[in-house]
Amino acid sequence: MSDLESIADRFEIEALRGSFTDAIMMHDYDRFASLFTPDGVWRIPDANVELIGREQIRAGIERLQGAWDYFVQTTHPGTIELLGDTAIGRAYLSELGHLRDGRSVLDYLVYHDRYQRTAEGWKFAERVSEFRYMDFTPLAGSAQIGSHEEKL
Repeated sequence: MSDLESIADRFEIEALRGSFTDAIMMHDYDRFASLFTPDGVWRIPDANVELIGREQIRAGIERLQGAWDYFVQTTHPGTIELLGDTAIGRAYLSELGHLRDGRSVLDYLVYHDRYQRTAEGWKFAERVSEFRYMDFTPLAGSAQIGSHEEKL
């Protein structure tokens, strides 16, 4: 693999990780599920969640996000190790939000990833969360009501 191919693969995998967060934030659950291979796996062990295949992943993200009044996720760069048409890596995330049951959450986690090159580009073959910090102290802020365009 040439240096240019390696750079392109790393760039595409980093974009995949960013698309994961964007799809959640925009409630685009079809796009979210499409980021996984057809038999991809998404695991959140601390929440006892294991979703296999795009259909389960699509239903699972909609159900999980339905529990939130608001939810904000940020992805930070991690590692990528290219192994031909597969790769492994880690991504670091921070999340905060307010659940419909009144609880607040601030957390930091690591995603342990396996990636697969497909005809449609790089996809998640497996994504497993490892929470490193969780804080349930009530958040002082609140979600903004209305769109940015309405405020201009």
